[in-house]
Amino acid sequence: MPDGYGLPDSTQGLLGWDEVEARLVAAEHYWISSVRPDGRPHSVPRWGVWLDGRFWYDGAPTTRHTRNVEANPAVTLTLESGTQSVIVEGTSRATRAEADGLGCRLSGAFGKYAGAGYSPGPDSWAGEDGGGLRVITPQRVLAWFNFPKDCTRFTWTTP
Repeated sequence: MPDGYGLPDSTQGLLGWDEVEARLVAAEHYWISSVRPDGRPHSVPRWGVWLDGRFWYDGAPTTRHTRNVEANPAVTLTLESGTQSVIVEGTSRATRAEADGLGCRLSGAFGKYAGAGYSPGPDSWAGEDGGGLRVITPQRVLAWFNFPKDCTRFTWTTP
């Protein structure tokens, strides 16, 4: 990073992945940004769950967001706070989850929205179309809870 940001010169005081992942798991409101076919950005608030190191969410294939990521899967996922920031860069793809495994675990994780009237069952994402289920696989995460002292970057290699 260029001088002037005040970022630390050492790794002392940087965030641990466990601290960052805990925020992703606990959050109820997320923002997903994608790119329209004409190159303009598109951001939308989403409900979803962080499970097994990835973000799972669902929605209709006719939404602008889904049409965007079908053409260009690159996305950014963020939490609501600008001071307790977690920014996930990755790719979104359609998937499905059988009720006897991942679907059951996803249903349990989505329980955090039951009070708002949304509680999908374990078989919600098992059909041929996956019930609109999508998953974001992270490639890079930027996070800070006390900028610039703990600004931390995590990266994954794509197999």
